[in-house]
Amino acid sequence: MKESIKVLQECAELQTKKGNDYQNEFSRIKQADYYPNGVSTLLDINHAKMLRMQSVVSAMMADPSYEPNFDSIEDSAKDLINSCSFIVTYCRGKLAGQKPNPDFLNRTKKDVTNESSERHTEHFKSSIKS
Repeated sequence: MKESIKVLQECAELQTKKGNDYQNEFSRIKQADYYPNGVSTLLDINHAKMLRMQSVVSAMMADPSYEPNFDSIEDSAKDLINSCSFIVTYCRGKLAGQKPNPDFLNRTKKDVTNESSERHTEHFKSSIKS
């Protein structure tokens, strides 16, 4: 088996374990609650993870004996992989706790049918006045 596939399996296991901590059955918090602006929030999280990784790499380049105190590059990369899977899941509208009406940025979708009907009504009213 390719090492990259093994990494994805490790990420899936990690995601399950962390999910049990953050969205356990006794919590009222759902996964979507962590992302108030949908994919935009997830992109901000990913940006912060990338900055963290760049900071650690810079420290390691400057000092070969440097050891990260908490998350290693590998740990951070696995978190980034899982976060990217949340982006795909959010885009599909399948993230736990995600409401069906908001779009991928958690904005309320306009009712296109209603909006179209309102435009036709306004057009009709203006044509009657003419």
